[in-house]
Amino acid sequence: MSLADTLNFSKNGGLVTVVAQDAATGAVLMVAHADREAIERTEATGEMHYRSRTRGLWHKGATSGNVQRVVSLEPDCDADAVLARVAPAGPACHTGTTSCFAETAVAADVLSSVDATIQARAATRADAGERPTYTQRLLADRNLRLKKLGEESAELVTACADGDAARATEEAADLFYHALVALRALGVGLDEVRAALAARR
Repeated sequence: MSLADTLNFSKNGGLVTVVAQDAATGAVLMVAHADREAIERTEATGEMHYRSRTRGLWHKGATSGNVQRVVSLEPDCDADAVLARVAPAGPACHTGTTSCFAETAVAADVLSSVDATIQARAATRADAGERPTYTQRLLADRNLRLKKLGEESAELVTACADGDAARATEEAADLFYHALVALRALGVGLDEVRAALAARR
């Protein structure tokens, strides 16, 4: 069954609300509306289409090139709103900014961005004669990976024991990065960690 067949278009004059979210960073990019035709075009093409009261049916990025490739489409519990997780090819806002919301309100989740970069490094290898990135070196060398994870853990413990907040913050950032690399080597990403934390609430 298509998404269009599961949505309730009757509540808002034939429209549902669509929240577009960057699938890699978690940042909210924009909020728009879609009717059945827009949802069907989105599903058929794999790129976001919306319905505007003034512009009618429109394909996001058709003129600017800033298309939004669909990663997933999830209806809410009332079936009158859709969370569209997308891979944007450029800014979402007509003003040229990444998001239609204030940057301070939707600052990209840095950990998600780091995790996405690590995942990309895991999926590619350095070309012949090209020096691998540090992340690729860690992913390829189990002993180096675990050694660095242990070192960063010890350095964070020491900074906390010394009461050095600035150093502890830096060491925590190092530890988070190395932990994400170690997890990615096991095929685990930040989403799985979030799910594990959510299950404990």
